[in-house]
Amino acid sequence: MDRPAPSAPHPITLDDVRGAHKMLSGVARMTAMETSRHLSSLVGAPVHLKCENLQRTGSFKIRGAYVRIAGLSPEERAAGVVAASAGNHAQGVALAAALLGVRSTVFMPVGAPLPKVAATRDYGAEVRLHGAVVDETLRAAIAYAEETGAVFIHPFDHPDIIAGQGTVGLEILEQCPEVRTILVGVGGGGLAAGVAVAVKALRPDVRVVGVQAAGAAAYPPSLAAGRPVALGSVATMADGIMVGRPGDVPFGVIRDLLDDVVTVSEDQLSSALLLCLERAKLVVEPAGASSVAALLAAPDAYEGPVVAVLSGGNVDPLLMQRILRHGMSAAGRYLSLRLRLTDRPGALATLLGVLSLADANVLDVSHVRTDPRLGLTEAEVEVHLETKGPEHCAAVGTALEDAGYVVIA
Repeated sequence: MDRPAPSAPHPITLDDVRGAHKMLSGVARMTAMETSRHLSSLVGAPVHLKCENLQRTGSFKIRGAYVRIAGLSPEERAAGVVAASAGNHAQGVALAAALLGVRSTVFMPVGAPLPKVAATRDYGAEVRLHGAVVDETLRAAIAYAEETGAVFIHPFDHPDIIAGQGTVGLEILEQCPEVRTILVGVGGGGLAAGVAVAVKALRPDVRVVGVQAAGAAAYPPSLAAGRPVALGSVATMADGIMVGRPGDVPFGVIRDLLDDVVTVSEDQLSSALLLCLERAKLVVEPAGASSVAALLAAPDAYEGPVVAVLSGGNVDPLLMQRILRHGMSAAGRYLSLRLRLTDRPGALATLLGVLSLADANVLDVSHVRTDPRLGLTEAEVEVHLETKGPEHCAAVGTALEDAGYVVIA
């Protein structure tokens, strides 16, 4: 990625990140760095996972939130703090405020996952549910700040937040001094900007690459335009990086310091999450798996050793179930088919016999007889199968065709 020359000094320096690192001593954990043999084999060089999913509150957000709130004046602390978030930032602000003895109010969308709402309350925040989407929740939080004098804690668009997140970069260089490439998910840009400030100041030879979900990739058009550009809409399972406009402060840092910003698909995100769970035994949310998704998408594109930042692990169990099914489908290990067959005794048993001979494990069967699209003697069957990969999926399809079945979808 070609970068223009910096137009002005960045508001965050290495000294700021080092100061944040001292401030976070005893507050944020130095999270583990785990080696992935599977990814290392795929890339052809060592690949390490920086496990911020094992951080307090389940993500890196406690770092920036604590530094931001700790920097408030006594008068500002007395007024309390307010934030808006669907999950990770909410929990980070709640815990940071509690540790510092500051009253916190957190606005969350009405449809926020119940485990995240409960965790935010348990960390000590007053939770107010407002709005169907985060933008509505954000407006409500800002209005509350204006009415009450509480300090609004932005999730990424503030130098203190970025300095706090940059401590992840310092830890990476300490834990893996031979690193050549760092992959980090990008939403608003706070984490990527902080990592870039720390790493580029100490090791300008290290390549730092941001990763965005294709359905919420605001940085590529913004970098092309030279200013933050808002997307018309965003849609991705990776809610932790589902941000429609880059932050003003992190944008300048990312424009000048990041080596590239790449995008990944929903299939790649779900496959990466499944890989983390099965191969690394790590529960990671879709946004946290974005760095691994980039490796799966282009394993030859990155010089090793590579460090992939797993930014968070707060995923709702119901969403996890859907994502895992999506990931298994993308990996050719889950197959959903609809077929029409003659509605006669034994027809379903015959179909299941064909699938059994093809060594496909039947997970679920739905049998429909009353549908205006069906003929008088027809029935429609939807089957969900566990398969062993793309080649096995193709073999199952061939077995069904050879037996005279027509697959609708």
